[in-house]
Formats: sequence, C-alpha cells, structure tokens
Amino acid sequence: MTDNFSFSRLRRLRNNGVIRGYVSENSLDIKKFVYPLFIRFGVDVKEPISSMPGCFNISLDHLKREVEHIVSLGITGVLLFGIPEMKDAVGSDCYSDDGIIQEAIKVIKDTAPDLYVITDICLCEYTDHGHCGIVENGVINNDETIKLLGESALTHVQAGADMVAPSAMMDGQVKAIRSFLDAGSFTHIPIMGYSAKYSSAFYGPFREAADSTPSFGDRKAYQMDPSNRRMALEEVESDIKEGADIVMVKPALSYLDVIHEVRQKYNKPLAAYNVSGEYSLIKAAAEKGWVDEKSATLEVLTSISRAGADMIISYHAKDVAQWLA
Repeated sequence: MTDNFSFSRLRRLRNNGVIRGYVSENSLDIKKFVYPLFIRFGVDVKEPISSMPGCFNISLDHLKREVEHIVSLGITGVLLFGIPEMKDAVGSDCYSDDGIIQEAIKVIKDTAPDLYVITDICLCEYTDHGHCGIVENGVINNDETIKLLGESALTHVQAGADMVAPSAMMDGQVKAIRSFLDAGSFTHIPIMGYSAKYSSAFYGPFREAADSTPSFGDRKAYQMDPSNRRMALEEVESDIKEGADIVMVKPALSYLDVIHEVRQKYNKPLAAYNVSGEYSLIKAAAEKGWVDEKSATLEVLTSISRAGADMIISYHAKDVAQWLA
C-alpha cells in the first residue's frame, strides 16, 4: 500500500480546466498588448512584409480601416513606425511637422480618439545611411542626435501622440526628450524608454519592413552586447533617473532573465518587445507544420508575462485578441 504522505500529489490541481484556471499564476490580457504598425506615404498601399507573414506596410488611406479593425479586436494601443518618401543624412522626416508619423497620428485620432498612440523615436527609419543618429566621420554623434530625438518627440506629441518611446540607445536620450516635452508644456506625456535594447539578430525582419538596415557597419557601438546582464540594469537605472515612466527590455524571448531581474529590482512599469524575428520564427515553423501556431505563440507570450513584463509589444497581438476572445 502506498503511503499517501510520502510524496506530494501536485497533479490534483491539474485534473481539469476549471481547477487549472483557479490556480493559474499568469494569464494573458489583450489590454496589456501593444500592436506595432508600419506606415508609409502613398495611395492604396498595403504591401505585405515578406519576412513577417500577416504584417504590412500601409498608406494613410488604409490606416483608417486598420485602426477600426484593431479597435474592434479590443486592442487598446499601437506603436507607430514610419517609412518616409525621402531619406536624408539627418532623418529630417522624423521631426517634420508634416512627416509620415505626424500625419498618421492625426488619422488615428480622427478615427479612434481613445486608441492609445505610442510613437517610436529613432532616426534609423529616416536616415539614408540607416543608423540611429547623426553620423560624422563614420561615428554617431551622440549629443547632436539626442537634440533631434527631443525635437522629434515634441512634434509627435504636438500631433497628438499619447506617449513617446526613444529607441536609439543614445546616452541621455530620455533626459533630452523630457526636457523638450516639459519646455513645450507637455509635462503630462509619459516616456517609455527602450532601456535595455540589445544588438540582436532577431531584428532582421523589422529592418526589411522599415528599410533600415545600416549601409555600413552595424549598431553594436550603441545597442547592447547580448552577453551583458549587469549593464542592462545600469541602462534601466539611467533611464529611470532621466525621467522614464516605463522601461523596456528588447528583445524579449532571449532575455527573459533580464526581464525578471529588472522586475525584481525596480518598481517601474516594465514593457517587453516580442520582436519581429521572434514573431517570424513561429510563423515560419507553423507554416511548415512543425508547431501549432496558437499554442506556441501563447506559450511564448505567457513566458514573457511570467518573467515580469507588465505590457507586451507584439506583432501577434491581433491573433492573440481573437484567440482570447
């Protein structure tokens, strides 16, 4: 006869879906998701991104319909990336009053005033060299770049953005943006810092979508080394001191340990970016029949939440909204 007290019968709490639901420690909520959008000038443009199945570059006339669909799914926020008509050495479309993002914000707010609009603040999509800042003699000029990031953030907010998210990984970028916003009487606008943004191989599909692959070199001089964990905490702490209201770890899946440690050490809201390469890996494997797309996606996203993320930026958000409905 087995001694019932010689081992723990943990399976008692897994017997059926009801009890599993009662004891579940983490659950996904679509209100915690932000959906990224790629927007460009043009007419009747809905261009599939070949390396990101289900994602598109869209023009402003398609944006209205896309926003209506997003809202109908219960998604409450979007993160905007712009592809300008013309790129130049200083990324001028990023801070132009009639730039692609500034125009997109107006369309979104006219269509769905309550949809929360976050804008990415970086020059890489707008420069003809593909780097995230001003290049002088082959080197990024950090201090000149953050001035333009501040100016960009101000024009986005003037157009109606609810939050700005600097991703250029320039030292002092959050402080510069906070100064620009406060001087413009936008003290109420929050900043989400891409605080621990790693130099990652998982950004490949995004660079196709945004046409932002560097024309020379790489971004390792400003994005973080994937081997470093302690430095990520320094970056997060620096952003908090400079005025970040939300901090972020990007990518998510390969950096769950960093997400967890940031959550343990800091009380700031924490975002995680489930990036394009992470998205495309599942899409490709599902297309081959190697994994079940729904199960694999929800498992990955649950792991990000379990690690400590309060909000998740993900290209899966529209699918997740339908699966959770």
